[in-house]
Parts: sequence; C-alpha cells; structure tokens
Amino acid sequence: MAQEKILVAVVDDTDESREMILRMLQFDSNIEVVGTAKTGLEAIDLAQKLKPDVIVMDINMPDMDGITATENIRKKVPYIQIVILSVQSDPNYMRRAMLAGARDFLTKPPLIDELTAAIRRAGTMAQEEKAKTTASFIGTGSLPGVPQAFYPTTSGRIIVVYSPKGGSGTTTIAANLAVALKDQKSKVALVDSNLMFGDAAVFFNEHGKNNALDLIDRVNDLDPEIITDVMISNKLTGVDILAAPNQSQFVDSGIGESFAKIMEFLRNLYDFVVIDTTSYLTEVVQSCLDVADLIVLITIQDIPAIKNTNQFLSLADASGIGRDRIIFVMNRYDRRISISPERVGESLKQAVVVSIPYEERAVNFSVNRGIPFMSDNKGIPAGKAISSLADQIREKIASFTDTVNSK
Repeated sequence: MAQEKILVAVVDDTDESREMILRMLQFDSNIEVVGTAKTGLEAIDLAQKLKPDVIVMDINMPDMDGITATENIRKKVPYIQIVILSVQSDPNYMRRAMLAGARDFLTKPPLIDELTAAIRRAGTMAQEEKAKTTASFIGTGSLPGVPQAFYPTTSGRIIVVYSPKGGSGTTTIAANLAVALKDQKSKVALVDSNLMFGDAAVFFNEHGKNNALDLIDRVNDLDPEIITDVMISNKLTGVDILAAPNQSQFVDSGIGESFAKIMEFLRNLYDFVVIDTTSYLTEVVQSCLDVADLIVLITIQDIPAIKNTNQFLSLADASGIGRDRIIFVMNRYDRRISISPERVGESLKQAVVVSIPYEERAVNFSVNRGIPFMSDNKGIPAGKAISSLADQIREKIASFTDTVNSK
C-alpha cells in the first residue's frame, strides 16, 4: 500500500528562505507542499483552511513570531505538527518553541536530510492524530439516528458576537445573524456562552432540557450523536442552538479550554457557528475569541460604550488579534445623535461597516414573541442591516479563502 503523502505548508517572511525550503522539499516524493505564507497571522488562517499535516515555520516574523503562531495553530487544529526554523540555536528559543507545541526545532539553514527527516517524523504523528480524531467523529460507521449530513466534511467558520459594554444588543444581533446566515446550503449553530444568565434560546422560544454544560464532561468523547442530543433544533428557522443552563450557576472557571474544544468540534459539523457572549471577558469568552475566525464587535452611541470598545481594540492589538478579523458594528443607530459611525470609526481607527437602526418597538415585539425578526420581518431597516452584516461576513470569509489559495 502506497504511503500517504505528507501535506506541508511553509511559513517564512523572507522570499529567499521560502524558496530555499521549497527547493529542498521538491525532491521527496512523499512530501507535497500545499501552501506558503509570509506572516504568522497568514499561517494561522492557512492552517485552518488547508489543514496541512506539517508546517515549517520561521521563528522571527514581523507581525507575529513563529512561537506565538505555533501556539495559536495548535489550539485551533491540534493535530497539525510544527517544525520551527531559527537562525539562533538558543536553548531558550527551543524550550519556548516546544512549550508552545512545536514538534521539532532546526537551525537555519537546515540540511536537506535533517529537514525531510523532521517533516517525515512530524507527518507520521500528524496523520496518526488525524486518524484518531476522525475515528472519534465517526466511530466504525454510521451512528444510529444521526443523519449522514451531520458527519464532518468541512471546516466551518466561528463567528463571535461581542460587545465590551453590557446592554448593547449582542444577543439580538447574534440570534438574528444566525438566521440570516442560514440558507439551504448552510448549516448554522447558535451558541450561548453566557453560562450564568444566557437567554439566546429564549429569543427562539425554546427551552431545551440539555445545555452547553452537558458537553463539558464529555469533551474528549464528542461525536455527532452526542451533539444532536444536546443541540436544540429550531424548526421555524432551521438554526440549531447550544443553550445556556436554565438555572444560573457560576461555572466559568476552569472550563475555557474545554469550551474551545467544543467550538472546534462544532465547526466540523456546521458551516457557521455564531457565538453569543457576555460583555465580561470570562475564561469562556476569551476561549471563544481565541478560536474565532471573525469577531463582530458591537458598540452603541454612548461614550462609555465607545471607551470600552477602544480598550478592547487595544487588547486585541496586544494579543495578536488582527483588525482584519474584526467587523465593527454600531447598534441602535439614531441619526439624531451627533455621535456618528464615521466619527467613531475615525477615532478608534476601525471603520464601522454596518449601522443597525434603532427600532425598539419592532425588536422588542420580536423578542417577546420568541421569533427572530429575520425569520418573518427582515424587510424592516434593522433586518436589512443584519442582512448586510451577513453579506459582510461571507465576503470576509471569501477573501480569506482567496488569500490562502493564492499562496
């Protein structure tokens, strides 16, 4: 039986270094290069889209160093193995790289034999890990009662809806955005990450007996059957909901990593996973932001909200969240108020791309009925704005895909 090819991506900000590595690898028939990237942020996106077995990663890059990129990639796609390259054979660098999850550490320029040997070792491990993951998804065959359409076939996108100011309408936007993204071709999940006071399910008039906490203890044994048992399927909209507990309980501490694993599993079952969040940066909310492909950042027309948004953007910059991953939205926009989207965008150096009009009566009527307005009243101005937001998300995702495919 022919050996499965090892799929490799090469990440280096220097054209000459990338070309040198590509030339080294072209002589090994068991290694196939599937993509290249110039920065750490590009490497993270490439990893999620192409899912290579191995990434050969330079340690020194301008936007995000290889160690930070490695840590992010290993969180998002755990089976991918990273081979770090560095001009410095510093034991401290090596230690940091291994702690971040790198599989091997080579000094630049590597010898052809040592590079290909390192890739082969890493590739074998990646394929073994991937096989275990697939086995945990599908077992030995079709699971009873689980539609074939629910088996992992592609990597969906995680959309986090977040506002650093409470009362900004995050849940309203998340619920209606999930409906707007749902069509005949797309499976959509809405996740409530507010485990104390979450009420996303109420927006759909749903009250399921199971909730997100039911998955925490089973995070290492997830399969599609378990997911279908816990998710609430809303027949009116076609959106599946992972609800918060019916009774408030403080359970956030210590479960952030497990919650992130659940989100990563869901992305293999759904085209879009929309996550509703609380304004507090709890461990769970931070884990959701870490795995997000896009962050819909919400503000409103008041000074405290804008101040908090500015602080969040500063935190995002410091933590390596690229501004290109953020879609900035102004909710409850009232033209009579002098704080305009344009002024806010200029002040925060992040353009407001969608303004959702203030329509208290229509929105409150929708919430009290338990029917998102995007399902039966999307022609209202707020509905048109949510449709525009959904289009912006699809365009962003398409641009990410095009960027990766052009590497």
